[in-house]
Amino acid sequence: MTSPAATSPIPDSILLPSLAVLGGQISVNLGAAVAKQLFPVIGVEGITAYRVGFSALFLLAVFRPWRFALTRRDVLNLLVYGSVLGLMNLLIYRAFALIPIGIAVAIEVTGPLAVAMLSSRRPRDLLAVACAVFGLYLLLPLKGSPGSLNPVGVAYALGAASCWALYIVFGKRASSLHGGQAVAWGMTVAAMLTVPIGAAYAGTALLSSSLALMGLAIAMLSSALPYTLEIFALRRLPQGVFGMFSSAAPAVSALAAMAVLGEHLSLVQWLAIACIVLASAMAALGAQSRR
Repeated sequence: MTSPAATSPIPDSILLPSLAVLGGQISVNLGAAVAKQLFPVIGVEGITAYRVGFSALFLLAVFRPWRFALTRRDVLNLLVYGSVLGLMNLLIYRAFALIPIGIAVAIEVTGPLAVAMLSSRRPRDLLAVACAVFGLYLLLPLKGSPGSLNPVGVAYALGAASCWALYIVFGKRASSLHGGQAVAWGMTVAAMLTVPIGAAYAGTALLSSSLALMGLAIAMLSSALPYTLEIFALRRLPQGVFGMFSSAAPAVSALAAMAVLGEHLSLVQWLAIACIVLASAMAALGAQSRR
């Protein structure tokens, strides 16, 4: 007699890490929604300083990267990696302030999608490119397109997408470092960039205990908890399956923003997000099949 686990469409070995990926996405988007509510109080730069600064302290405490020596090449890679990480956080929060979160995330994920497509040599991957381009056409405020978004907010999201692409490239170069050394030092460099900017814009408001507690909560929701859950999932899921689940990030972002902030999207905008999600899923499947 076959056991229930053997006939289940989602084996237990996949179910728990899959839920971890979903939990990480929900956490990071709840953090973004909470952060957006505080933009009028302390500004985008102040919230970014809280998120990146507290995340850096958390990662330094967990991984203690100073225990391992760095080469000059490692230092150069980490400086670029961390700077891009900090700029990416700042740009995406600026985009959140001007356009709906789900749309900003949909535009942002075209960065890693572009990296995946540029490394591909298969004609069928052109279909993923076509889906992503059509989705962007529906979202971007181009002449003749149905998009009616703030062009400055879209530009910030595209900047964040470019930073995400560079983050992948330089993160790969730094990934040979021991354990979480790369992400801990990278986030520290990002904090060295964003915290002074946040202090310059927000001033002494950053020292408010109530705001600092909110900033700590945003850092935990947006960085610490999702990172922990994703590491758990990556160790137990095939990379292609992980990529498939991760491709749903724009849709999860839009749903979280609708639930917390009341950001309702039009049918065309949902269609655009669906196209970009589909393109990301196809890219993940293509990467898995190539391996």
